[in-house]
Amino acid sequence: MLIAGFPAGAWGTNCYLVAPAAGEECVIIDPGHQAAQGVEDALKKHRLKPVAVILTHGHIDHVASVVPVCGAHDVPAWIHPEDRYMMSDPEKALGRSIGMPLMGELTVGEPDDVRTLTDGAELKLAGLDLSVAHTPGHTKGSVTFRMPESAEIPSVFFSGDLLFAGSIGRTDLPGGSMDEMLDSLGRVCLPLDDSTVVLSGHGPQTTIGQERATNPYLRQVAAGLGADPNSAPRRGM
Repeated sequence: MLIAGFPAGAWGTNCYLVAPAAGEECVIIDPGHQAAQGVEDALKKHRLKPVAVILTHGHIDHVASVVPVCGAHDVPAWIHPEDRYMMSDPEKALGRSIGMPLMGELTVGEPDDVRTLTDGAELKLAGLDLSVAHTPGHTKGSVTFRMPESAEIPSVFFSGDLLFAGSIGRTDLPGGSMDEMLDSLGRVCLPLDDSTVVLSGHGPQTTIGQERATNPYLRQVAAGLGADPNSAPRRGM
């Protein structure tokens, strides 16, 4: 298994290229702001051929390079339908306070081929098996991707902006909801094995076991506590 990841752009958004091995087909997860060159460098370094872009959600820091990446390699982009509008209208997705400064720097729009992600879908792309879970809270159309455990590696969970090392995604932007976020954490994250590797949209990798023991939000959910309006995170976009 090959997973090549790098942070890109003003928000340090993690972009991942995932393949069975070097020299094979791959999927690209969340090519965001200023990620296109990093994608090309990783493709060349590992001799990879992309077959799809898959998106954890529609915020511009995760999708800004979708059009050039998909166009350069003639591949589709997969996104949940509730976040699809964000590719063409990022300002509406973020609110003026965050969106306005970006508009002069970005070319927005959809790639030619956009496909739909649904809860419970099982994607078979590039020789990989990826389970999709709909995880609203950060956005209405947020999803996660999970690869099963194998002889080589434990299960890998691409959490997007649902779960970070020590924190969670912010819920104060349009479409965000702390109640939905806590529900998604409890429904999707808590049942995972402690050995599951978490590769998130921002920050370092972690494990479900580490977050179960130390993440205040996941501990809050495990204890059956409701949303605390004073504890809402403000990290990232």
